[in-house]
Amino acid sequence: MPWRTATAASGTELMNPLRELLQRSPAHARVAPFFIFVFLTAGQAVPGTDAKYWIYLLKTLVGVWLIREMRSLVPEMRWAVSWEAVVVGVLVCVLWVGLDPYYPMIDIFSEPASGEEWNPVARYGAGSAMAWLFIVVRIVGSSLVVPPLEEVFYRSFLYRRFINDDFLQVPIGRFAAAAFVGCSALFGLMHAQWLPGILCGMLYLGLVIRKKRLGDAMTAHAITNLLLGLWVVRNDAWHFW
Repeated sequence: MPWRTATAASGTELMNPLRELLQRSPAHARVAPFFIFVFLTAGQAVPGTDAKYWIYLLKTLVGVWLIREMRSLVPEMRWAVSWEAVVVGVLVCVLWVGLDPYYPMIDIFSEPASGEEWNPVARYGAGSAMAWLFIVVRIVGSSLVVPPLEEVFYRSFLYRRFINDDFLQVPIGRFAAAAFVGCSALFGLMHAQWLPGILCGMLYLGLVIRKKRLGDAMTAHAITNLLLGLWVVRNDAWHFW
């Protein structure tokens, strides 16, 4: 019956306020998930030795849910593989590690890492199941969850919004110098490793402009974070996390 259908639909909406929020506008669909993720990231700083590890696990699971809800509303959020994406992904990792000794970290939007701030091996012991659980969660989260959320916000929404208030009128792949510099600088300054962060933002955005799609930047971002995660674990370079 119609009233039952309407009641069921209404109940579904009440059960999923996130979906309702994302459906309000194209901007909501691209911005809200990013800020929800950032809010959870800030929660990792709460006092307590173990809190940051469990909050990262929670954040990763929430991130998967966010991406699932975004998928039908953000058509450009589709993975794409190309040789350019592989090259950029590897190059950014090399820059991130290679430039590390040659510039001071700064605290504008993020706190400088202490070197032992996120180190499950030190907390739970080398080879322990808990240490490996959180290492795997960190690598998977940074490689498969972070790239879609950040690329959609920075390279799809923010860059085009800098060009035109009605960002959907700006085709993905259009170049605008001021927006290119501004978006890349903001992305970089969101990281304590600001210098490779800015270069990273330029390379990912350059990839979007070259390929006229977002998916290659998502793949490059995933490759960078995967390689960096493996480097962190292999070389005890926990300050990168």
